[in-house]
Amino acid sequence: MPSDELLLAALRGAAERRLAAQCQHWCDVLGSRADRYGTAASAPAEHAAELFVRAGARDVLELGAGQGRDSLFFARRGFSVQALDFVDSGVLAIRAKAREARLQDSLRASTHDCREPLPFAAGSFDACYSHMLFCMALTTDQLVALSAEVLRVLRPGGLHVYTVRSTADPDCGAGVARGDGLYESSGFIVHFFSRELVERLARGFELVEVAEFEEGDLPRRLFRVTLVKPAL
Repeated sequence: MPSDELLLAALRGAAERRLAAQCQHWCDVLGSRADRYGTAASAPAEHAAELFVRAGARDVLELGAGQGRDSLFFARRGFSVQALDFVDSGVLAIRAKAREARLQDSLRASTHDCREPLPFAAGSFDACYSHMLFCMALTTDQLVALSAEVLRVLRPGGLHVYTVRSTADPDCGAGVARGDGLYESSGFIVHFFSRELVERLARGFELVEVAEFEEGDLPRRLFRVTLVKPAL
């Protein structure tokens, strides 16, 4: 095998090992506390819901749903929600909360690794939402593939709203550099987004808005990105 191919294979292998370790880390984190990030909806979810209502969206896909605080919020707002996460304990928690709230008919949760194709037919959803899923331990190539999958499963005119930590974040550049915009600190690997990366992932979509906002005690600095799949 040529040396360039060996290098690429080694990099891919390292990325796979990092994500596997992150999965275990998130299992430990989410399993240790039932509502680690609280029960109230996040501000990005509240904003996204208003956009989805105005667009007449009904079927919503949430990626990286965690323990379901935003999933439950969307279901309570009357959306039909399919929530995905790669941590089994989070998915089980969402299902239990949906049953307790009598929302199991409008909120379904499944385990899925977003490095793999989304398990839905083309044109299945009116909207897709994720809060910081895209800035997990995913390489740029994996993010490009995931963005293309979101485009595929959205109906024409469908909205895609996601948030990511930006390169203006105080933690960007801190910790252990893992390459490709990835930095590890306290066991968490974060992919920090430049505006150029946002625009790269917008290919095939219409880029509606890139809004900067802050969240948490640091505070974290994030982008909230709104995209729309062009109508036919």
